[in-house]
Amino acid sequence: MIALLQRVSHAKVVVDGATIGAIDAGLLVLLCAEKGDSEKEGDALLTKLLGYRVFSDEAGKMNRSVTDINGGLLLVPQFTLAADTKSGTRPSFTPAASPQDGLRLFDHVVRQARARHATVETGQFGADMKVSLTNDGPVTFWLQVHPK
Repeated sequence: MIALLQRVSHAKVVVDGATIGAIDAGLLVLLCAEKGDSEKEGDALLTKLLGYRVFSDEAGKMNRSVTDINGGLLLVPQFTLAADTKSGTRPSFTPAASPQDGLRLFDHVVRQARARHATVETGQFGADMKVSLTNDGPVTFWLQVHPK
């Protein structure tokens, strides 16, 4: 599974003109399941992103996680992160999980996140979403967990 984390001062997702998810300070996470991924990879990725230290402490060092600061978590499904861009000028999405598996794994990560973290908002799988954010820093990280 792939997660693109962005430290934000605020972020929101709009579908059909309505805001369906919004957070203040925290992490906007674009989330992608790849072929071969299972709940095991989803759990490992969630553990990593909840503990990933991207927020500053009193000394200005990145020593705090979204959990430490009790920040918001906005999870947005984003299958295009699995794009194969090695050749040509049109991406191939063959590395991405099927829509059924992608939805199942996204829903699993959301359920687990809500059980482990106070503020969890989401985008909508398969929808035409408008995502807006103010990247704080900017701070952006790519996390990936491969099936064993």
